[in-house]
Formats: sequence, structure tokens, C-alpha cells
Amino acid sequence: MTAKMILWGIVALGGLSLLLFTTSTMASTGGRLDTTTVTSLDLDRYKGVWYEIARKPHFFEKGMTRVKTTYTPIGEGKIEVRNEGFKNGKTKVTKGTARTTDVPGRLKVTFFLFPAQYNVLEVGPDYSYAVVGGSNDSYLWILSRTPQMDPATLDGIFERLRTRGYDLSDLIMVEQ
Repeated sequence: MTAKMILWGIVALGGLSLLLFTTSTMASTGGRLDTTTVTSLDLDRYKGVWYEIARKPHFFEKGMTRVKTTYTPIGEGKIEVRNEGFKNGKTKVTKGTARTTDVPGRLKVTFFLFPAQYNVLEVGPDYSYAVVGGSNDSYLWILSRTPQMDPATLDGIFERLRTRGYDLSDLIMVEQ
């Protein structure tokens, strides 16, 4: 077996695992999850650095602290996404791209050839915080322009997410 065949087998297995995981997650929420996006998203105000305050657990950020994301416009409706965090004494960086879609607040984000739905569920009136979800309950991030977030604001976000159908029992508060 060649290295290329092994690599494609790993990619195919990863895609199948993601599909099965997504399907099982949707079944567990009964399909009642509200992933309605914001009615408008000003990309000029959204660009820049965001600190990850809380997230759902997933393998690609396991054990990471001091996580932040930088969004940089690189063309009409296209954005560079740079995720950076600290793990095992080293800085880890992952880059991807995002594209706008016909749905306001919904972007299509691609990392390592895998596209994913990125729903901006909520943005603070002053763009000081954002809440981002995926197509199911497994993907959720609470982002802030600062490394710490006002507890009352965070509690309000938690309550609105529960109302949307999100299970927050496994939410990770990110060490900044």
C-alpha cells in the first residue's frame, strides 16, 4: 500500500466519522436545536482578534488554552481564519478560510479540505462578543474581544443558548 493510499484512507475514515458523529448528535437533540443566525453581520466590524471564552469539546482543540481566532478579509466575501492556542508548552496555529453565504450570519469555513457550517448566532451590539455554532449541538464557541468576559453577559448568553436547545453540560471554560 502506498503512502498516498493510506492518506486517502485516513481522510475517508475521518469524513465518515464526522458524518456519523453529526447524525448521532442531531438525533440526540431531536432536531430541536435553533441555529438561527443573526439577521445581519458586518464583516468589517467582525474582523480582528477574538478570544475563546468557552467551547464545546472536540479533538482539534483538546487540551488547548489561550485560544484566539483572527479573522482577516482577503477578498470579496472571503476571510482568512487563523486559530491559535497553547498546548504542551507550544503555540499551535491552524489556518482556514471562510466564505459568506446567502444566509446572513452563516459562513462556510474550511480547514484541511473539510468544509463546515459556521453560524453566527449572536453578536453584541458593539461587537464585543459573539456566539458561534455549527450545524448541530456539538459545535459551539463563545468569543470575546477581550480575554475575560463580564459574568452577567456570559450568564445571559448561557440562558439564551439553553433556550435555543443547546446542552451546556460539557462546555469548557477556556483558560486565557
